[in-house]
Amino acid sequence: MDFQELLAFAERNPMLSLGLVAITVALIYTEVARLFRGYKALRPAELTALINRENALVVDLSASNDFDKGHIAGSKSVQLSQFDPENKLLAAAKALPVVVVCRNGQGSADAAKRLKKAGFEQVYWLDGGIAAWQQADLPLVKGRN
Repeated sequence: MDFQELLAFAERNPMLSLGLVAITVALIYTEVARLFRGYKALRPAELTALINRENALVVDLSASNDFDKGHIAGSKSVQLSQFDPENKLLAAAKALPVVVVCRNGQGSADAAKRLKKAGFEQVYWLDGGIAAWQQADLPLVKGRN
């Protein structure tokens, strides 16, 4: 297949060609934005290593009853509605690795962005949240710490 055949295909199928271009641009934009966002997604095994090697602070943004049902050992509960990067628990850890976790990984990504904007140096979020942690067969602690 040569360039002339590709052009002929694009002329015969303008909607498919535009769709392909749009998807390609969206993928490139998403990947570039991910590279420059300032915080990193972690898988459960990477989180375990970060906790063990660098004494990372794990902040769980789950609702109180969900936190009591099961959370990562050593994590601190902060309600998403009360999440503030200037919180005394967080402010003391600006130089430490801080990992934000929620049930499914959606709310923690937004919180990670807020921490990075507030000047935290090492910000991470658990991709997939507690659900990914459980899927990796890692233990959860019940009750309050």
